[in-house]
Amino acid sequence: MDKPVKVVIMGAGGRDFHNFNVVFRDNPNYRVIAFTATQIPGITGRRYPASLAGSLYPSGIPILPENHLERIIKDNAVDVAVLAYSDLLYKDVGEKLSRVLASGASFMILSPRDTMLPSSKPVLAVTAVRTGAGKSTVSKAIVEYLTSKGYKTGVIRHPMAYGDLERMAVQKFVTEEDLEKYNVTIEEREEYEQYIKMGQTVYAGVDYGKILELAEREADIILWDGGNNDWPLIKPDSMIVVTDAMRPGHELESFPGEVNFRMADHIIINKADQASEEDIKTIKANARKANSSATISVAKSVVQLDAPELVEGKRVLVIEDSPTVTHGGLPYAAGFVAAKKYGAAEIIDPRPYAVGIIRKMFDEYSHMGPVLPSTGYTPEQLRDLEETIKQVPADAVILGTPADISRLINIEKPVVRVSYKIEVIEGPTIEQLIDEFIEKNKDKISYY
Repeated sequence: MDKPVKVVIMGAGGRDFHNFNVVFRDNPNYRVIAFTATQIPGITGRRYPASLAGSLYPSGIPILPENHLERIIKDNAVDVAVLAYSDLLYKDVGEKLSRVLASGASFMILSPRDTMLPSSKPVLAVTAVRTGAGKSTVSKAIVEYLTSKGYKTGVIRHPMAYGDLERMAVQKFVTEEDLEKYNVTIEEREEYEQYIKMGQTVYAGVDYGKILELAEREADIILWDGGNNDWPLIKPDSMIVVTDAMRPGHELESFPGEVNFRMADHIIINKADQASEEDIKTIKANARKANSSATISVAKSVVQLDAPELVEGKRVLVIEDSPTVTHGGLPYAAGFVAAKKYGAAEIIDPRPYAVGIIRKMFDEYSHMGPVLPSTGYTPEQLRDLEETIKQVPADAVILGTPADISRLINIEKPVVRVSYKIEVIEGPTIEQLIDEFIEKNKDKISYY
C-alpha cells in the first residue's frame, strides 16, 4: 500500500479547518502534518483538537506560524501545501507558491466544487472581491427584507475560528449574552451584533456540516454571510458579489475575489459616492469581460453618526474595522468618511501613541491612514488597544467598527458610533433581487 500523502494546510483560522473537515479528515490517503496560520495575530501555538480531527489524529494537529513554512515542509518531507485562506493579491499568491515549490512540495488550491456543502434549503450568498467592500450593508438589507416578507432567515457566517476550537465547533448566537458565552473577539462582534439587534440568529464555528444541519432545521432560507473575499462554504442557489468602487481593478487582481467575481449571479458596485465615474466604468468593463451573464447594480454606502454634535469642530480619533485596514489594504473606512462628512476639525493620527500589538500592526501595514485598527483577539491585545486610545489627545472617539468595543475596554473619551446602509442608485434593487430569488426557489422554501 502506498504511503499517505503528507500535507500542510496554509490558513488563517477559517477556511483551513473547513477544507480539512470536508477533504482530509478520516481520509487515509492523506496525512496532515500541520496547519500554518497568518493574518490574525495571536492564533498560532494551538492544536486542532482530536475531537474535531477524526480517527487519524488522536493527538490533534499543530497550528504553526506561516513564517516557518519552509522548515515545516523540509523537516517533515511534506508532499503538498494547500493554500486555504483569502484576501490575497496575486503577487502574494505567487510568493507563497514559490516558497512552497522551492522547499520541495507541490502547491494545491481546493476548488469551490471540492469544498461547498449542499443544502436542502435555498441558499443566498453574499461575498466580495476584497475585505471592506461593504458586504454587511448588503446582508443587513437582505435580512430586513426577508423578515418583512415573513421568512425566517438563518444567517451562516464565514468562520472566524480564533478561540477554543473544541468549544466553538458549533455556535448559535441569539442574544448579546451569547457573545459573552463564547467570549468572542472584536472581529466576531463586528459581524454578529448587527444581526442580534435585528432579532436574527447567527450560526458559526468550525464544523460547518453540523452548523448547516442546525440552520436547516430552524430556518426557511439560508443567508451565507461571507468573510474577507472567500467563496462560500455552502453551495449557493444565487450569489451576490460586492465590489469596491474605491479599489477598481481588484476584482481581477485578488484571490479569491476574482473567483467570486466570475461566479456571481449579481454584482453590486458599492461606495460609488466615494469614487469617480471612471472607476465605476472600469469595474463594469471588467464585469463584461469576466462575467457577462451577471446583472450589475451601482450603490452608495451612506454613513451616519448617532451623536454628530460630538464630532463637528472637534479633534477625533477614528477606530476602524481591523481586517479592512490591515490585510484588506484600505487606508481608512467608514469612520474616516463619517469624520469628514460631519465636520471634524482634526483627525488625530494614532501612530505616535500606539503601544504593543497596535504598534506592530502599524509597522506591518504601513498603508494605513490616520486611523486605529480595532485589533483585539486576546486580553493582551485589548489592553494595548485600550492604552493606545487613552494616550491619543482627542476630544471624541468615532467607532467605525460595527462592534461596540466600549463593552470590552474602557474608553474614557466620548464615543460616537457609525452606522451605514446601502442605497442602490442604478440597476436592480435589493428588493428586486430577493423577489427574483424567492420566485426561483419557492419550491425549496418550507414557508410555502
